[in-house]
Amino acid sequence: MDSFEVNKIATAVLAALLGVLLVNEAAKMLVHPTKLAKNVFEIAVEEEAPKGGAPAAPSAPIGVLLAKASAAEGEKVAKKCTSCHDFSAGGPNKIGPNLHDIVGHEKAKRAGFAYSPALQKLTGTWTYEDLSDYLKKPAGFAPGTKMSFAGLAKDEERANMIAYLRSITKNPPPLPEAK
Repeated sequence: MDSFEVNKIATAVLAALLGVLLVNEAAKMLVHPTKLAKNVFEIAVEEEAPKGGAPAAPSAPIGVLLAKASAAEGEKVAKKCTSCHDFSAGGPNKIGPNLHDIVGHEKAKRAGFAYSPALQKLTGTWTYEDLSDYLKKPAGFAPGTKMSFAGLAKDEERANMIAYLRSITKNPPPLPEAK
């Protein structure tokens, strides 16, 4: 192959690359994509009714649930959370904040953890009722939370988890009255 053939091949490759670049720039000039202000399709998730078609029974008051709760059983429930949370004193923040000493602690105020704006809007301390509501359905308690966990729907499981969190809290608030 002589140098003339090599020049023709190189020119063809360069012309093809130049053509692709020109078409790309022309497309950018003709089409101006804009980001939508809100999603076109809103997906509303409805809670499923329990099997049998009957509506779900309302939760018992938190005081009643905690009176029967077991911290040992709650520690077993907490194993579901260990991939994102640490429960040890002085332990690190993971994907979620360290949950040691959380009962009665101010909401969204753990040092070194970047809370979602949804949680930063919350005020006050973590009460037993707030913990129960949050653990039941995090996205329902704080819409827009980064916590992707669906929640603990079973009252007993949630009460056991709160009892465990209370057991690893230095000075937990008194339990609510079991009415």
